[in-house]
Amino acid sequence: MAWTGPEPDADGWMRRFAASAQATEAELTALDQRVGDGDFGTNLSAGVGAALRRADADPGTDTDTLGHFAEAFLDEVGGTSGPLFGLLLQAMADAVGEGGWTVVALADGVGEGLAAIRRVGGAAPGDKTLVDALDPAAEALKESAADPARTPGSALASAAEAGWAGVHRTAGLRARMGRSSYLGDRATGVPDPGAVGVALFFASAGGEVRELAPHLSPPGA
Repeated sequence: MAWTGPEPDADGWMRRFAASAQATEAELTALDQRVGDGDFGTNLSAGVGAALRRADADPGTDTDTLGHFAEAFLDEVGGTSGPLFGLLLQAMADAVGEGGWTVVALADGVGEGLAAIRRVGGAAPGDKTLVDALDPAAEALKESAADPARTPGSALASAAEAGWAGVHRTAGLRARMGRSSYLGDRATGVPDPGAVGVALFFASAGGEVRELAPHLSPPGA
Protein backbone atom coordinates (compact mmCIF):
# COMPACT_ATOMS: atom_id res chain seq x y z
CA MET A 1 0.00 0.00 0.00
CA ALA A 2 1.30 3.45 -0.91
CA TRP A 3 2.45 5.72 1.90
CA THR A 4 2.41 9.47 1.40
CA GLY A 5 2.68 10.86 4.93
CA PRO A 6 5.64 11.29 7.25
CA GLU A 7 7.11 8.10 8.64
CA PRO A 8 5.64 7.32 12.09
CA ASP A 9 7.65 6.73 15.23
CA ALA A 10 6.32 5.04 18.35
CA ASP A 11 5.67 8.25 20.27
CA GLY A 12 3.70 9.90 17.47
CA TRP A 13 1.78 6.72 16.71
CA MET A 14 0.81 6.07 20.32
CA ARG A 15 -0.26 9.67 20.85
CA ARG A 16 -2.44 9.51 17.75
CA PHE A 17 -3.87 6.21 18.97
CA ALA A 18 -4.71 7.86 22.28
CA ALA A 19 -6.41 10.75 20.48
CA SER A 20 -8.31 8.32 18.24
CA ALA A 21 -9.50 6.23 21.19
CA GLN A 22 -10.69 9.28 23.06
CA ALA A 23 -12.39 10.79 20.00
CA THR A 24 -14.29 7.59 19.24
CA GLU A 25 -15.06 6.56 22.83
CA ALA A 26 -18.79 7.18 22.47
CA GLU A 27 -19.02 5.17 19.25
CA LEU A 28 -17.05 2.30 20.75
CA THR A 29 -19.27 2.34 23.82
CA ALA A 30 -22.45 2.29 21.73
CA LEU A 31 -21.09 -0.59 19.68
CA ASP A 32 -20.16 -2.58 22.79
CA GLN A 33 -23.56 -1.93 24.34
CA ARG A 34 -25.06 -3.90 21.45
CA VAL A 35 -22.88 -7.00 21.82
CA GLY A 36 -20.85 -6.77 25.03
CA ASP A 37 -20.66 -5.22 28.47
CA GLY A 38 -20.76 -1.66 27.17
CA ASP A 39 -17.43 -0.73 28.74
CA PHE A 40 -14.96 -1.16 25.88
CA GLY A 41 -14.86 2.49 24.84
CA THR A 42 -14.44 3.65 28.44
CA ASN A 43 -11.73 1.10 29.17
CA LEU A 44 -9.77 1.90 26.01
CA SER A 45 -9.95 5.63 26.63
CA ALA A 46 -8.87 5.17 30.24
CA GLY A 47 -6.00 2.95 29.13
CA VAL A 48 -4.54 5.41 26.68
CA GLY A 49 -4.92 8.20 29.23
CA ALA A 50 -2.96 6.22 31.81
CA ALA A 51 -0.37 5.33 29.20
CA LEU A 52 0.14 8.95 28.19
CA ARG A 53 0.74 9.93 31.79
CA ARG A 54 3.45 7.28 32.05
CA ALA A 55 5.01 8.32 28.75
CA ASP A 56 5.01 12.01 29.68
CA ALA A 57 6.59 11.28 33.06
CA ASP A 58 9.37 9.17 31.57
CA PRO A 59 9.98 9.96 27.87
CA GLY A 60 12.48 7.79 26.04
CA THR A 61 13.02 5.54 23.06
CA ASP A 62 10.48 3.81 20.83
CA THR A 63 10.84 0.77 23.07
CA ASP A 64 10.22 2.87 26.20
CA THR A 65 7.06 4.38 24.73
CA LEU A 66 5.63 1.01 23.73
CA GLY A 67 6.59 -0.35 27.14
CA HIS A 68 4.77 2.46 28.96
CA PHE A 69 1.62 1.76 26.96
CA ALA A 70 1.96 -1.97 27.60
CA GLU A 71 2.35 -1.48 31.36
CA ALA A 72 -0.65 0.84 31.53
CA PHE A 73 -2.93 -1.63 29.75
CA LEU A 74 -1.66 -4.58 31.74
CA ASP A 75 -1.78 -2.86 35.13
CA GLU A 76 -4.59 -0.33 34.99
CA VAL A 77 -7.23 -1.34 32.43
CA GLY A 78 -10.16 -3.52 33.32
CA GLY A 79 -12.25 -5.73 31.10
CA THR A 80 -11.01 -8.46 28.80
CA SER A 81 -9.47 -6.38 26.03
CA GLY A 82 -7.19 -4.19 28.16
CA PRO A 83 -4.74 -6.93 29.17
CA LEU A 84 -4.83 -8.34 25.64
CA PHE A 85 -3.79 -4.98 24.20
CA GLY A 86 -1.10 -4.95 26.88
CA LEU A 87 0.26 -8.28 25.66
CA LEU A 88 0.39 -6.97 22.08
CA LEU A 89 2.17 -3.78 23.09
CA GLN A 90 4.66 -5.63 25.31
CA ALA A 91 5.56 -8.02 22.50
CA MET A 92 6.06 -5.05 20.17
CA ALA A 93 8.25 -3.29 22.74
CA ASP A 94 10.40 -6.39 23.12
CA ALA A 95 10.78 -6.85 19.36
CA VAL A 96 11.61 -3.21 18.69
CA GLY A 97 14.08 -3.29 21.58
CA GLU A 98 15.93 -6.13 19.89
CA GLY A 99 15.55 -5.18 16.23
CA GLY A 100 15.02 -1.43 16.12
CA TRP A 101 12.21 0.49 14.48
CA THR A 102 12.01 -1.66 11.36
CA VAL A 103 9.30 -3.45 9.42
CA VAL A 104 10.79 -6.79 10.41
CA ALA A 105 10.74 -5.92 14.12
CA LEU A 106 7.19 -4.60 13.94
CA ALA A 107 6.06 -7.74 12.11
CA ASP A 108 7.82 -9.95 14.67
CA GLY A 109 6.32 -8.03 17.58
CA VAL A 110 2.77 -8.09 16.27
CA GLY A 111 3.12 -11.77 15.39
CA GLU A 112 4.38 -12.57 18.90
CA GLY A 113 1.60 -10.46 20.40
CA LEU A 114 -1.00 -12.33 18.39
CA ALA A 115 0.42 -15.67 19.54
CA ALA A 116 0.36 -14.52 23.19
CA ILE A 117 -3.21 -13.31 22.92
CA ARG A 118 -4.33 -16.58 21.39
CA ARG A 119 -2.57 -18.56 24.14
CA VAL A 120 -4.08 -16.51 26.95
CA GLY A 121 -7.54 -15.94 25.53
CA GLY A 122 -8.01 -19.10 23.49
CA ALA A 123 -9.59 -17.25 20.58
CA ALA A 124 -9.02 -18.20 16.97
CA PRO A 125 -9.89 -16.43 13.71
CA GLY A 126 -13.61 -16.76 13.12
CA ASP A 127 -14.59 -16.54 16.81
CA LYS A 128 -15.65 -12.87 16.44
CA THR A 129 -13.02 -11.32 18.69
CA LEU A 130 -10.17 -8.87 18.26
CA VAL A 131 -8.14 -11.75 16.80
CA ASP A 132 -10.21 -11.42 13.63
CA ALA A 133 -8.62 -8.03 12.98
CA LEU A 134 -5.21 -8.73 14.51
CA ASP A 135 -4.57 -11.92 12.57
CA PRO A 136 -4.89 -10.30 9.09
CA ALA A 137 -2.97 -7.24 10.29
CA ALA A 138 -0.13 -9.49 11.47
CA GLU A 139 -0.17 -11.33 8.14
CA ALA A 140 0.00 -8.04 6.23
CA LEU A 141 3.02 -6.98 8.28
CA LYS A 142 4.68 -10.35 7.70
CA GLU A 143 4.23 -9.92 3.94
CA SER A 144 5.62 -6.38 4.13
CA ALA A 145 8.66 -7.60 6.05
CA ALA A 146 9.57 -9.83 3.09
CA ASP A 147 9.90 -6.76 0.84
CA PRO A 148 13.02 -4.71 1.62
CA ALA A 149 11.51 -1.68 -0.09
CA ARG A 150 8.70 -1.36 2.43
CA THR A 151 8.92 1.25 5.18
CA PRO A 152 7.27 1.07 8.60
CA GLY A 153 4.70 3.61 7.44
CA SER A 154 3.61 1.67 4.38
CA ALA A 155 3.66 -1.62 6.30
CA LEU A 156 1.44 -0.22 9.05
CA ALA A 157 -0.93 1.23 6.45
CA SER A 158 -1.30 -2.25 4.96
CA ALA A 159 -1.89 -3.66 8.45
CA ALA A 160 -4.62 -1.08 9.04
CA GLU A 161 -6.30 -1.92 5.75
CA ALA A 162 -6.22 -5.62 6.60
CA GLY A 163 -7.51 -4.89 10.09
CA TRP A 164 -10.53 -2.95 8.83
CA ALA A 165 -11.29 -5.76 6.39
CA GLY A 166 -11.22 -8.14 9.36
CA VAL A 167 -13.61 -5.85 11.24
CA HIS A 168 -16.11 -6.05 8.39
CA ARG A 169 -15.89 -9.83 8.37
CA THR A 170 -16.75 -9.99 12.08
CA ALA A 171 -20.15 -8.46 11.35
CA GLY A 172 -21.14 -11.63 9.54
CA LEU A 173 -19.80 -14.01 12.18
CA ARG A 174 -21.66 -15.73 14.99
CA ALA A 175 -19.67 -15.12 18.19
CA ARG A 176 -18.15 -18.17 19.84
CA MET A 177 -16.51 -16.41 22.79
CA GLY A 178 -17.32 -13.68 25.29
CA ARG A 179 -20.66 -12.12 26.08
CA SER A 180 -21.54 -11.87 22.39
CA SER A 181 -21.69 -15.65 22.25
CA TYR A 182 -24.74 -15.58 24.55
CA LEU A 183 -26.63 -13.33 22.15
CA GLY A 184 -26.62 -15.82 19.29
CA ASP A 185 -27.98 -14.36 16.05
CA ARG A 186 -28.76 -11.05 17.78
CA ALA A 187 -25.05 -10.16 17.56
CA THR A 188 -24.89 -10.95 13.86
CA GLY A 189 -24.54 -7.82 11.76
CA VAL A 190 -22.61 -5.96 14.47
CA PRO A 191 -18.81 -5.78 14.15
CA ASP A 192 -16.78 -6.89 17.14
CA PRO A 193 -15.71 -3.88 19.26
CA GLY A 194 -12.31 -5.40 20.11
CA ALA A 195 -11.59 -5.93 16.43
CA VAL A 196 -12.55 -2.30 15.81
CA GLY A 197 -10.07 -1.28 18.51
CA VAL A 198 -7.28 -3.22 16.80
CA ALA A 199 -8.00 -1.63 13.42
CA LEU A 200 -8.13 1.78 15.13
CA PHE A 201 -4.72 1.05 16.66
CA PHE A 202 -3.05 0.39 13.31
CA ALA A 203 -4.92 3.13 11.46
CA SER A 204 -3.64 5.68 13.99
CA ALA A 205 -0.09 5.12 12.74
CA GLY A 206 -1.06 7.26 9.77
CA GLY A 207 -3.27 9.83 11.49
CA GLU A 208 -5.95 10.42 14.08
CA VAL A 209 -9.29 8.72 13.51
CA ARG A 210 -11.98 11.16 14.54
CA GLU A 211 -15.01 8.95 13.87
CA LEU A 212 -15.63 5.28 13.22
CA ALA A 213 -18.73 5.46 11.05
CA PRO A 214 -16.89 5.91 7.73
CA HIS A 215 -14.69 2.91 8.49
CA LEU A 216 -17.59 0.71 9.56
CA SER A 217 -19.72 1.30 6.47
CA PRO A 218 -19.98 -1.82 4.31
CA PRO A 219 -17.41 -1.87 1.48
CA GLY A 220 -18.80 -0.12 -1.55
CA ALA A 221 -21.48 1.67 0.44
